[in-house]
Amino acid sequence: MTDVRNTGQDVWSGEWVSRRLGVRLEGEGAREMLGLALRRNPKRSHLLVSSVLGKHVPQRPATVHGTGVALGLRVREALGEADADRAVVLGYAETATGLGHSVADGLGAAACLHSTRRPVPGIASVGGFEEEHSHHTSHLLLPSDPALLAGGGPLVLVDDELSTGRTVRNTIAALHRTAPRTRYVVATLVDMRTDVDRAALAKFAAELGTDVTVVALAGGLVRLPVDVLARGAELVAEHEPRQEHAAAERAAAAVRRVALDWPAGVPDSGRHGFTPDHRRRLEAALPRLAADIATALPAGARRVLVLGTEELMYTPLRLAEATAALLGDAGPEVLFSTTTRSPVLPVDDPGYAIRSRLTFPAHDDPADGPGPRYAYNVADRSWDAILLVTDAAGDTAALRAPGGLLDRLAALTPCPLLAVVPDRRLAPPLRGPAFGSYAADEVGWLLQDLSDVTLEAPAEEREEAIQSGGAHYAESLPVEYQPSPEYQRLFHAALEASAHRVARAVGTVTEAVLAERGRPGRPPVLVSLARAGTPVGILMRRWARRAHGLDLPHYAVSIVRGQGIDATALRWLAAHHDPADVVFVDGWTGKGAITRELAAAVAPFNGFDAGLAVLADPGGCVTTYGTREDFLIPSACLNSTVSGLISRTVLRADLVGPDDFHGAKHYRELAGVDLSGHFLDAVTAHFADRELTAGVAEDTAALLAATDRAPTWVGWRAVERISEEYGIGDVNLVKPGVGETTRVLLRRVPWRILARRGAGADLDHIRLLAEQRGVPVEETDDLPYSCVGLIHPRFTRGATGADGKAAR
Repeated sequence: MTDVRNTGQDVWSGEWVSRRLGVRLEGEGAREMLGLALRRNPKRSHLLVSSVLGKHVPQRPATVHGTGVALGLRVREALGEADADRAVVLGYAETATGLGHSVADGLGAAACLHSTRRPVPGIASVGGFEEEHSHHTSHLLLPSDPALLAGGGPLVLVDDELSTGRTVRNTIAALHRTAPRTRYVVATLVDMRTDVDRAALAKFAAELGTDVTVVALAGGLVRLPVDVLARGAELVAEHEPRQEHAAAERAAAAVRRVALDWPAGVPDSGRHGFTPDHRRRLEAALPRLAADIATALPAGARRVLVLGTEELMYTPLRLAEATAALLGDAGPEVLFSTTTRSPVLPVDDPGYAIRSRLTFPAHDDPADGPGPRYAYNVADRSWDAILLVTDAAGDTAALRAPGGLLDRLAALTPCPLLAVVPDRRLAPPLRGPAFGSYAADEVGWLLQDLSDVTLEAPAEEREEAIQSGGAHYAESLPVEYQPSPEYQRLFHAALEASAHRVARAVGTVTEAVLAERGRPGRPPVLVSLARAGTPVGILMRRWARRAHGLDLPHYAVSIVRGQGIDATALRWLAAHHDPADVVFVDGWTGKGAITRELAAAVAPFNGFDAGLAVLADPGGCVTTYGTREDFLIPSACLNSTVSGLISRTVLRADLVGPDDFHGAKHYRELAGVDLSGHFLDAVTAHFADRELTAGVAEDTAALLAATDRAPTWVGWRAVERISEEYGIGDVNLVKPGVGETTRVLLRRVPWRILARRGAGADLDHIRLLAEQRGVPVEETDDLPYSCVGLIHPRFTRGATGADGKAAR
């Protein structure tokens, strides 16, 4: 084997260990595939280091994948056509996960699974086994479909090396107890068993009454001195470096995300099973995924590393292979490798297989075992770009922390890149008409459908539970308000009167977002806060399409005061889009509680900008808005019937697990009175108005040129003053602005309404609702809002009298 850095010296990369430890590697083809290193392991001090596996030695991806495919073709030949088409492949974590996939590719029609050391909430193990010589011994089997391992066809067990066969026997024994088979195949790159080991496997198969065949690309033996463990430990202690390999001096570059247009429904790996259909869909998507990566590489790059993470080997391998193929011979050299859990001694010598070591903390959540993680033969080379490919569970704060993997890689290259493969457990967005009445292309709801769950409770019961601390407001839903004919007439009158004003604010805030957050070829991704922000996001999307021919992606996510934003939705967004492109959208600001909640909630998620774009910002809470006036946005007048027939979002522990989207209901039974489309169309009809277009241009120019856009939090101060003056003592029970006051009257048990004197027709629906509910309206001259709704903190059931005043 030539030195991995291509020095031109024909040095076997096991020479250093062989000379000092007395380890001898014999056999045809063994030295061409394997080098030697030492590791801190009391059971086995030496490590066989494969040059074609893509684990410890960066290698051309076509070589890594092609070697696995070649092994799969040999397995197919050994099985015969009929059995090969019925086979299931099981790769061993962590080293052979990518190899197992590649063997399945060589077989052609085989489904595959790999063992894992990472427990996954919500997916039960169907078995496990021990790898006794490993650094971490326990393996779990977590197929999402247990039938995958219950079939009668051959099972192909794939590992990078077959040393004694003990792990294979443990695996077959565990699986054969529940799903016996007549045939097993062990596929390995190198068969290093002794005659005693071969006899032990043959005896085991005979006792089990099954056939076990071994297929390998090379064979050999490792000759070990009797004192190898003691001598190996001494060598490790003597040569263990006191500090990591020093990278070239450079300031750490900023990490950029590469958004992968990952095919829907394709798993990120074989941890839970990977079917032939998954393989076909991935193959079809690889050219466009490679194009996404190639576009992100710097001009003139000559050497690029694609680095997978631990068990995630196959996906980054195929991405690297497709990218190299797309760039061709004239492009950069693309190499592939992955991080690992196994601690190996680095020695910077041409005759040693591990020349450098990068150490960093574990970053997967939940971590599949304690201790640090490593990347080998990476820090001693020059890279024009390094693309780290991880899964959703690996995209954590620990990944981005100082001293974390991204931080370490950013010191090695001027172009550090990150791509996150979406979690197969993250369901695709819900879309109309199956969920909600909005058109499928207008919004994707990052929610789960709870339509079949009874969540509604009378306002009095909800209020008592919320204020007593017995329940959070997001654990239940108010009974949907059914407007009277008089109120419906007010809604239509309000819409007719304000649609032009809403349209102008939509245009202004959209133009501001495009100007400040848009990038060439990378339009913003609108993410509305469900549900008040959703019709606003749709209107902004419509404006961008009409004015600029842009189709902005638009999703709706849940955010809950006191609980934060839906973290699962953020992970989905980060896996499908660059977080830097995401713009959060809402209808209006009140006192700014949600603005603050959003800022705190997205802080742990790297790359998201917590800035909120709203139509109206009367509370002075944001920097991107259509207006700071408190005016009626008619979508605030109704509940689901002006919001796509979708309820307010729900977050309850028995319904929403740690990996689930927050929930909501689709009120299909209200389709006959749905005004969602009518509201959108009424506003959109004004987009063609030339006077309005001119007004938007004027407003946008003024907004972008303004030097006083910083939040003033005038609303928060007003709320604090009102809370004190009225003896409320809880700012969460003071709801400022037309939209929030309307919500109080529709959903909560209001105490009284404060209205700015002379507010006019904007408050007609407020006055009507207050009259219907027996709530007093007090006019005042000292409000930054048109109105404020108050909920008394000492509410108990029946405490509001006929005059609307609370019992004291």
